[in-house]
Amino acid sequence: MSDNPAPAIHTFHPDLTEGNIAQLVATFYGRARADDLIGPIFNAAVKDWDHHIAQISDFWSSMLLKTGRYDGRPMRPHLVLPLKGEHFDRWLVLFEKTAREIFEGDVAEAFIIRARRIADSFEMGIATTRGEIARPRHSV
Repeated sequence: MSDNPAPAIHTFHPDLTEGNIAQLVATFYGRARADDLIGPIFNAAVKDWDHHIAQISDFWSSMLLKTGRYDGRPMRPHLVLPLKGEHFDRWLVLFEKTAREIFEGDVAEAFIIRARRIADSFEMGIATTRGEIARPRHSV
């Protein structure tokens, strides 16, 4: 008998796959790019959409499948964008709708909970750089 415990094995929902994550990201960004409010901001900021979608797919894969493929700093590029509360609200409406269309139940909720935390974190980080104070508005 060993004194060392067995390594933890993560069990993921069978619907949570790399393919479904890529579908979520591509579908969401298709909607975001066409949106009247956030589309102009995304379209002005992102020059290579294929690269961006792959990078964000890696981000979500790292978040939910623990793949470790994303090693960037996601807040940094957002700090220079003219984002306000209504932009984060719209981002979440589109993201949550897409997550619920592609995933069911607990898997959709896992994406949504993380997306709300990310929106709050980014919104507060941007406010801080502007000398403003912001509180979480979306996290559960």
